[in-house]
Amino acid sequence: MSGSSRRSPGGRPAGEHEVKGLAFRDEGGGAGGDEEEEAGAPPPSPAAAGPRVGWRKLTFLPVVLIAVLLATWLWYRQADLDALSRNALGNGQVTKALWQHVQLTVISTFFVLIIAIPLGILLTRGAFRKATPFAMAFANMGQATPAIGLLALLVIWLGIGRRAALIGIIIYAVLPVLSNTIAGLKANDPTLLEAARGIGMSPLGVLTRVELPLAVPLILAGVRTALVLNVGTATLATFGGGGGLGVLITTGITSQRMPVLVLGSVLTVALALLVDWLASLAELLLRPRGLEVRT
Repeated sequence: MSGSSRRSPGGRPAGEHEVKGLAFRDEGGGAGGDEEEEAGAPPPSPAAAGPRVGWRKLTFLPVVLIAVLLATWLWYRQADLDALSRNALGNGQVTKALWQHVQLTVISTFFVLIIAIPLGILLTRGAFRKATPFAMAFANMGQATPAIGLLALLVIWLGIGRRAALIGIIIYAVLPVLSNTIAGLKANDPTLLEAARGIGMSPLGVLTRVELPLAVPLILAGVRTALVLNVGTATLATFGGGGGLGVLITTGITSQRMPVLVLGSVLTVALALLVDWLASLAELLLRPRGLEVRT
């Protein structure tokens, strides 16, 4: 019934005519039929947003790290250790060095964030923009200085201890977070900011609800870089009495004990990769949904 009702008396579909043996369709006639067919159909539902983190991202690196650490542990168990190696690795020395390294990384990163992000926001506001070149030059100078030289100067000034090591790590890691914060805020579309002001948002509201969310990807990329830098730089804390996995590495080098050197190096690399993996997860999870690229 439905098929025959749509045909003209000549047996052709509705909206189609024959002129001198040639078939012609009225303009918009076929589309009308399609519209009628689609009118009764429910509108397509929007595609559900997929998970931000896939199972490969969650499992690949942890599995690799577990395999590497397991292989290192098996090698260490069968290694021939002399008295000096057993003294360097026994009595909880490895756990102590690893915990000190994690503390150095976490504390230094915390202070980098509370210094660099507010400073980056301040340097994009009004009259403070003129101070941006000077602040960036100072931050560049801190990272351009060799880390061991910077640590030596701080030890001379502050004495041996964790405080000098932490200050050196913080100075060395400020630049990526500061530069990415400034770049992220400057990259915002001025028309969006003007529209936010036009609907009555206060300057603080524009900053917290528009500018910072749009700058989140770049800021998080800077934080990720700073974290990895801190893990690497913390190995030099041993020269200032700050502890960490650098103690095992320097002990292995100076005493020529390969098991001590290998264990300290592998743990440092594994910690850096683990921190980078965790930072990449945070980068994906904290990115605003509206900034995700749809394919």
